[in-house]
Amino acid sequence: MGLWQSSTAETGDDVAWKANIVTKAEEAVKIAGEARRVAVLGIAPESRADRPAHYVAQSLQDDGVEIVPVPVYYFDVQEILGEKVYRHLQDIPHPETIDILDVFRRAEDLDPHIPDILELKPKVVWLQTGISDRRFEEVVAKAGMKVVPDRCLKVDRGRAKAKL
Repeated sequence: MGLWQSSTAETGDDVAWKANIVTKAEEAVKIAGEARRVAVLGIAPESRADRPAHYVAQSLQDDGVEIVPVPVYYFDVQEILGEKVYRHLQDIPHPETIDILDVFRRAEDLDPHIPDILELKPKVVWLQTGISDRRFEEVVAKAGMKVVPDRCLKVDRGRAKAKL
């Protein structure tokens, strides 16, 4: 069994990790509202400003959140949103200060990122709207990180601000 594979048998001790998977909107909104530093895996550059992978990050930055761009493509781009681009999660300085790793990758493209995510160990891994993979979520949750699947960070950040 590989590092991120799991067995299907569960005991009482084996299900505690499920609390790390955020299913309640109120909890997701709270997490979104408290974020100060967000790494964006799969971010798009300004030339793709019409894509959620760009404008969600821009919205967060406009709200005072520090953005750490980690594009998967766009190899010639050195900066996004005025911030230095990092090609690998493990290259991010001060990883302990990453509140959220905001993921813009299709569910079928998540597996290759698992070792780097486990090494980075952000407080929360946020899978944007339309992205959900139960096995991936289980691996991350069992490693002690919160996982917010299939939600828009921009929308939940807006909801958090509306509550103030």
